[in-house]
Amino acid sequence: MKQILIVEDDSFLNKMLSYNLTADGYGVTSALNFRTAAEAVRQREFDLILLDVNLPDGSGFELCKLVKPNCPDAIVIFLTANDQESDQIRGYEVGAVDYITKPFLVGTLQRKIKAMFSLLEHHKSAKEVYDDGRLFLDFSEHSASLNGISLTLSAMEFKMLNLFRRNPKQVLTRRQLLEKLWDIDERFVDEHTLTTSVSRIRSKIESDGGAPYIKTIYGLGYQWTGGEAK
Repeated sequence: MKQILIVEDDSFLNKMLSYNLTADGYGVTSALNFRTAAEAVRQREFDLILLDVNLPDGSGFELCKLVKPNCPDAIVIFLTANDQESDQIRGYEVGAVDYITKPFLVGTLQRKIKAMFSLLEHHKSAKEVYDDGRLFLDFSEHSASLNGISLTLSAMEFKMLNLFRRNPKQVLTRRQLLEKLWDIDERFVDEHTLTTSVSRIRSKIESDGGAPYIKTIYGLGYQWTGGEAK
């Protein structure tokens, strides 16, 4: 599920945006000021941030600069009543991808967000990325998250997960895994290390209690089920 942070001090507009975007199937977090938004960003990653420029306790531009190190890939859209060109340029300079002047049509914004996410998914498909809306794995950047919460995985764990996701539904025997991991690392991986690694991966990517990603096929090996419910 895509996660959206709405930072807007107009409580009516904030609630209206929250209601409509939740109805669209997004996970929505709402903040009415700079302080609450900054705390939300420290606690989780967001895919898109709707950000008011003029907040009661700070500047949206400054918040954007604070947000970007924590959510470098987040789409930032500024919402403001100020249509001065200098402010729009400043918004783009601090990392925004769009600048929407109030008042605006909420339905149009919803369609714009959907289009932006579709474009983002198109670009992701060319990268070494697995993303089912729950589990996100970027094998190029070695970054991972579960329901928007960052995960810490070792190089070995990323390599093993990449083997699984490249072979969905296929039973990978313990021998196959040991041979492939040997080829990747050019060092010996024993049975105990394999068992421990799979257990450790499961404890991280299935920690939310959702459907399992890796199924044990007793006597054979393991199968990537992709988090599908039984």
